[in-house]
Amino acid sequence: MPITTAPIPETVAVARARFDTGWTRPLRARAHHLRALRRLLVDNDEALTAALHDDLHKNPTEAHLTEIDVVVADIDHTLRHLRRWARPRRLPVPLAFAPARARILPEPLGVVLIISAWNYPVQLLLAPLVGVLAAGNTAVLKPSDLAPATSALIARLVPRYFPEHTVSVVEGNSRQTTELLTQHFDHIVFTGGGTVGRVVMRAAAEHLTPVTLELGGKSPAWVDDIAHLPTVARRLVWAKFTNAGQSCVAPDYVLTTPDRIPVIIDALRTAIAEIFGPDPRHSNDYGRIVNDRHFDRLTGYLDGTEIAIGGDHDRADRYLAPTVVTFAPDIPTEIGPQARHPLLAEEIFGPILPIIAVASPEEAIRVINGWDKPLALYVFSDVPRVRRLFEQRTSSGSIVHNAALLQVAGHTLPFGGIGASGMGAYHGHYSWQTFTHDKPVLAKPRTPDTLRWITPPYHPRRVWLTRRLTRRR
Repeated sequence: MPITTAPIPETVAVARARFDTGWTRPLRARAHHLRALRRLLVDNDEALTAALHDDLHKNPTEAHLTEIDVVVADIDHTLRHLRRWARPRRLPVPLAFAPARARILPEPLGVVLIISAWNYPVQLLLAPLVGVLAAGNTAVLKPSDLAPATSALIARLVPRYFPEHTVSVVEGNSRQTTELLTQHFDHIVFTGGGTVGRVVMRAAAEHLTPVTLELGGKSPAWVDDIAHLPTVARRLVWAKFTNAGQSCVAPDYVLTTPDRIPVIIDALRTAIAEIFGPDPRHSNDYGRIVNDRHFDRLTGYLDGTEIAIGGDHDRADRYLAPTVVTFAPDIPTEIGPQARHPLLAEEIFGPILPIIAVASPEEAIRVINGWDKPLALYVFSDVPRVRRLFEQRTSSGSIVHNAALLQVAGHTLPFGGIGASGMGAYHGHYSWQTFTHDKPVLAKPRTPDTLRWITPPYHPRRVWLTRRLTRRR
C-alpha cells in the first residue's frame, strides 16, 4: 500500500489555506469542481472498473450500478439544483425587532475529512465529496488501504482533475488515519464499523468537530406469509449477495414464520441459480471476500449452523458461495451480543443469510427491537397493516418495502443511520445540508432607534411597551 509522502499536518494546513483564500466559495468554482469530479469518473471508467475488479472481483456492470453511476447521478442532480440551494432565504422577523430584515446565508464549513470503507471504495469516498464540493469546502480524502488498487488509482487521478489543495488524498493504513484524526477539521465523514466509529467520535470531540457516521449493523428482512416468493427471493438474493454480501445495508438476516422457511429456501435456491448460475464460483457476476482475515471470520460463522444452501468455499480464491443457514430449534431467536451464535451476535458482512423462525410480525418486531437500531429494515409484505406496523413500531436508518439496497442509490433520499448504525446523512440536498452552515443574518437600520424603547431604565411605560412587544396576548 503506498503511503502518502507529504506530512499530514502540511496537507491539512494547505487545504485550510486554500479554503481561506475564498477560492472555493463562488458558485462558478463549485460547479467547476463538480464537473471535474464527473470527468474523473467518466474519463477513467475502465480504469476504475479494473481497480474494483482487482480489489473485490466486481463485475463491470455491478461496478457501474453500485459505484460509478450512483455518484455521477448525484453530481448531475446537484448541478441542476445548486443555484437554488445556495440562494439566501428571506425570513420574517418578530414585531419587537421591527424595522429589521432577516435572512439565512448558506456558507461552507471549511475543510472536510472523508474516511472511506473498502467495500464500495469509489462510492463511499466520492459520494460525500459531491456535497462537500457543492457547499464550497475543501476536502481531504482517506481511501481504505483494504482496497489498494482503487486507493492508488484515485490518489493518482485527483491531482489531474482538481486545482491544487482543493481535494487532497492521504493513502496509508490505520497509522495515517490516526494521525489525520489529530488534525483540526470542520467536519468528518466516516464509513465503517462501530468500534472505529467511536474512535473517530472521540478524536472529533477534541476539536468539537461535527461528524457524519455510517456504521452499518444487522439489517433485518421480514417476509410475510402471503408474499410472492419468486419475486421476494430474487430481490433478496440480489441485495444480499451483491458484492459477495459485503454491503452495510445488505439484509443481515430474514425473519419469517416456521411454515414458510422450507418454501423460502427453495425459492432462494432457484433465484441463486438464475442470477449466478449453477456454480457461482464460475460466475463473472459474483464477487470475492476482500482478504483472508475476513474470509476466515466468515467461514468460522458456519460452525454450529444448518446449511440449507451453499457453504462451499475456497480460501486460495477467497470464494464463499451464496449461503443460506438455519438454526436448531434450541437456539433462541435473540439478536445482539447476548445471542448464542456469532451469526446472530455480530454484523455478518458477507454472503451468509440466516433465516430465523418467528410466530408473527409482532414477534419479529420484538426481535428487531431487542438490539441496536439497524441501518435498514426490509419488509416484504403487500399488507398495509403489516407495513404500518413495522414503520411505526421499529426504528431504523431507512425502511424499504418489497425491495432492498435500492435506497442507497436514490439521490433524493438521505442515506444515514440512527443510534448505533450511525448519525447524519448525505446524498443530494441532504449532502448540501450536512456540509453547509445556515448562517442567520439580521440587519436593523440605525434609524428609527426603536431599541431605545426596550433598554433601561425600565420605568412603567417602558415595561408595558416591552411586554406588549415580546409577549403574545
